[in-house]
Amino acid sequence: FHQLEGLAIDEELTLADLQGTLLAFARQMFGEETQVRLRPGYFPFTEPSVEVDVSCFRCGGTGFEGSQRCQTCKGEGWIEILGSGMVDPNVLDHVLASGYDKERVQGFAWGMGIERIAMLVYQVPDLRMLFDNDLRVLDQFGAGA
Repeated sequence: FHQLEGLAIDEELTLADLQGTLLAFARQMFGEETQVRLRPGYFPFTEPSVEVDVSCFRCGGTGFEGSQRCQTCKGEGWIEILGSGMVDPNVLDHVLASGYDKERVQGFAWGMGIERIAMLVYQVPDLRMLFDNDLRVLDQFGAGA
């Protein structure tokens, strides 16, 4: 799979800045009504680490489409989309020569699978379909050339 990553380093960055950045991304990608939630997680280069979920854009976060369980979020109302967290200060030891003082700066980072986002946006039921190189398959999801 392919990974898209983000990194911000500055003075006074907080987990709230990360959450606001991810909320802006989620609303641009999935719609203005989208909400995000952060859950504790573990990723080797961030501390604290959080897993990020978005409210289901298909069922509006209810978990149901009519009387049926939502197929997109599997009835949960939330969809996990990426991992993130505050950059571990020990990571900044590796960029001291670049002028970063780990006593003054901090940062946040996130990473997500591009195919995962495409699957959600285009309602693709199986990741392998994106790699079959059959434009007829991609056209049915509006993702073809």
